Amino acid sequence: MIRWLAPVAAILLLWQGVVGFTGLPPYILPAPLRVTAAIRDNAGLLASHAIVTLGEIAVALVLGALLGAATAVALALSPPLRRVAEPLLVLSQAIPVFALAPIFTLWFGYGMESKIAVALIVVYFPVTASFLDALLRTPPTLVRLAGVMQARRWTMMWHVQIPAALPGLLSGLKIAAVYAPIGAVIGEWVGASRGLGYLMLLANGRARTDLMFAAVLLIAVIAVGLHLATGWAARRMMEWQER
Repeated sequence: MIRWLAPVAAILLLWQGVVGFTGLPPYILPAPLRVTAAIRDNAGLLASHAIVTLGEIAVALVLGALLGAATAVALALSPPLRRVAEPLLVLSQAIPVFALAPIFTLWFGYGMESKIAVALIVVYFPVTASFLDALLRTPPTLVRLAGVMQARRWTMMWHVQIPAALPGLLSGLKIAAVYAPIGAVIGEWVGASRGLGYLMLLANGRARTDLMFAAVLLIAVIAVGLHLATGWAARRMMEWQER
């Protein structure tokens, strides 16, 4: 956590320097102190919208992790299925999330479901790709040992490959946790009445640039917090495996 302080302080100093040197008006680029004041004066408003966005992110992370892990296991168990599915997974990442968000809004409406769907798509691929790669890279010694013990394919997967690949799963979640807030916010931009993405659009329409920057900073804090939490879980998992 401490290693984040120096870069953050440098960015804030640079930000303040740019505002002071250029003399840009607050509606173009508010100073950090003005944004801090906006956070203080609108703490309740920001918190109420942040709770909505956090809920969307949490559900998307859980569902994305479960679906991604299940997909990775299925593809690892079936090479023919893997040969068919891998190109489709790569192709799905070529479609911009911005293009999918209106479609999900049309299908699922303006409630949380469409935002969760957008964030889930963002979460799903890194989890699937990282976990599948880890499953396929199970140490050969463990595979041979399971073979000597005449373990069945599913038994080998459950007791050997999955435990060995858990750090890969957590690595995928660590990446997904950073991008999940982006997916949720994009969904809120397309159509919502709550959430930090909606608040950003509302503040922009009212020329409240300080409040818009406050929402952006809060999204960044959420992303960093999720990144640190999943990183901590990954380290604990590595320590558990080394015992």
